[in-house]
Amino acid sequence: MKKSKLLLLSTAFVALASAPLMAEDLVIGLATAQTGGLAPYDQPNLAGLQMKIEEINAAGGIAGKFPIKTIIKDTRSDSAQTAMVAQELVDAGAQLIITPCDADPSIAAGMITQGAGIPAISFCATTPTLPLAVGDYMFSNYPADNVQAAMLAAHAIEAGYKTAYILTSPDTAYTLKLPQYFGQVFAAKGGSILGEGTFTMGQQDFGAEVTKIAAMDPKPDVIMTSAYEPDFPAFVRQLRGAGVTTPILGSDGIDSPTTFGLGDLVEGVVFSTAGHATAGSPLEAFNAKWREKTGAAPDTIYIANGYDLGNIIEAAVTAADSLDPAAIREGIANLENLQGVTGPITYKGTNGMPLRSVSLVRIKAGDRDLVIQGQPDPADIPAP
Repeated sequence: MKKSKLLLLSTAFVALASAPLMAEDLVIGLATAQTGGLAPYDQPNLAGLQMKIEEINAAGGIAGKFPIKTIIKDTRSDSAQTAMVAQELVDAGAQLIITPCDADPSIAAGMITQGAGIPAISFCATTPTLPLAVGDYMFSNYPADNVQAAMLAAHAIEAGYKTAYILTSPDTAYTLKLPQYFGQVFAAKGGSILGEGTFTMGQQDFGAEVTKIAAMDPKPDVIMTSAYEPDFPAFVRQLRGAGVTTPILGSDGIDSPTTFGLGDLVEGVVFSTAGHATAGSPLEAFNAKWREKTGAAPDTIYIANGYDLGNIIEAAVTAADSLDPAAIREGIANLENLQGVTGPITYKGTNGMPLRSVSLVRIKAGDRDLVIQGQPDPADIPAP
């Protein structure tokens, strides 16, 4: 998405936030990254959520009687700042709080919201233990790491890959655990992990890892990593620059314009994401609506994901028929087969991580080519 469009949307969202609160307003606090490393993920989600909120308010509010007002604060992609912002939002009267697209700051915020009895939902944190680390008022809005990993591993086996190399970073649960989950499932299905490399987020120089991979004999059939920008682009440039053509599997963090801007370097890369528009699908209709509104096609699934968060909030408050935070929490926890634009969404019977479809997408000539869509065999999903 072009920054100018996001800026306009964010400005409009702030304008909504500045309106005076009424007795029946649902006050949503957004502790999300407007700056820093998480901004490329939080901001498209925010834009999609804004679109849904505008539609809800144009119809008179949720169930025709609960207009939505927002309070937006920048977490600067920092966990300590996120905790401080969460406390400010609780103090300001938020009845529901949205947290960033990462488990660490979401946990920091959740420690505040859980104690205050305020439900919190992360835009797209994928660590499956997130709700367990916080409590029963914490939810996320994206397929979990172990679910994505199971889909990727099943694809790797079906593609005929017998050996793999995984690249992890201990800096976040996402960059550490998702490749490790992949390794568990891949090995359980008969594959072999030839090696595991590590990196420090933001290091930019992947020379040592690239040299190690280039020297491997035999080379792995596939490389799997959950690195995202700026690390994934740096790794791919250096790997391909060294002449290593081994196929790469990635995860949802590379579903961004930056990745697609790498051109031939990422041709054939397969990654997991929360949806792919097929003919006649709700996502295709959403994409057309977004294009009509903004003049440009959505360039990441995170826009639709944010819109679906609005669908979740609308359905939960409608079911609760109340703005009481405890009732809203119950409304979210009991959602089942809610039809979102990315597919069905279920929280009932889960620990707060939703049951959602996963799409595997191949980068082909600068576009997305669907590999498979659905959910993995539950027996394949590793324990969190």
